[in-house]
Amino acid sequence: MLTKVIEQAKIDHFTKWLNRAEKIVIVTHVSPDGDAIGSSLGLKHYLNTLGKTVQVIVPNGFPDFLKWMPGSKEVIQYDWRKEQANRLIAKADIICCLDFNGLNRIDAMSGAVKASRAKKILIDHHLHPEEFCQIVISHPQISSTSELVFRIICRMGGFGDITKEGAECIYTGMMTDTGGFTFNSNNREIYFIISELLSKGIDKDAIYRKVYNTYSESRLRLMGYVLSNMKTYPEYRAALISLTKDEQGQFNYVRGDSEGFVNIPLSIKNVIFSCFLREDTERPMIKISLRSVGDFPCNSLAAEFFGGGGHLNASGGEFYGNMEEAVKRFEEALEKYKPLLSAKG
Repeated sequence: MLTKVIEQAKIDHFTKWLNRAEKIVIVTHVSPDGDAIGSSLGLKHYLNTLGKTVQVIVPNGFPDFLKWMPGSKEVIQYDWRKEQANRLIAKADIICCLDFNGLNRIDAMSGAVKASRAKKILIDHHLHPEEFCQIVISHPQISSTSELVFRIICRMGGFGDITKEGAECIYTGMMTDTGGFTFNSNNREIYFIISELLSKGIDKDAIYRKVYNTYSESRLRLMGYVLSNMKTYPEYRAALISLTKDEQGQFNYVRGDSEGFVNIPLSIKNVIFSCFLREDTERPMIKISLRSVGDFPCNSLAAEFFGGGGHLNASGGEFYGNMEEAVKRFEEALEKYKPLLSAKG
């Protein structure tokens, strides 16, 4: 059995909305990851079984290793089909905002979503949600937004309506947002949910292979290059890897090729904190990915130094400047957090 972490009043409120709605739009954050796509498609499949017309809209593209997911081909990419997306957003009865805590996280879509007269619900697990939705289901202690979607469906009495396709999407979101269940995944209820998803006929081993073992040769060579330039900071028990736009071009970089790179330095003995700086190919900024083990709060560091946030052991942010300046900023953060990084535990 699952703990009822979501307030019953919010479940009832959302259920009433669904009973009266016909057109539903699901939106998620810029540069969608596995949890963003998994939770969005998982909810879409469920709502389709209720007879709803549902459209998932994302700000920009998502990695190829997620495009096997059932329903992914119908996802509308806002930066390619803006006019169509704006019409759907404007005409929606309900907009479900998944896996982000503020309108700035959906980039150019934010104006259309804010202006829409649709009822809006936020389903998310990041800290400090902004108040732009009438229903806010925000639980940072939950491992992923996909897990929250599963809990919501079950609380509405909809477990029987979860299809195999929907279960595959929800499982993918849960798996990717915990690094294959290697962080933020000690709650035993996660494994109860996995068992329930397996009962729908999913093949979790095949899903793992599709997500993690379908990369190109160029991606492996890129990984080797990045690791060859890795910098370690023994006094801080930290490591830094980076990737400029020019370097990406040398290895035929495609979206998603650097997925998981930030986790690799944590396999080094005595390294508890890893940072990956990647120059964005579309905007003049540096994307920050942070990972830690144990009790080191990389989400606090992300918020303080990179305007970001996330979870205790998995966070991110952005830096507007060049790579040299971003490295300097990271090193300033290391010094500020040295007491926590150097503490043995």
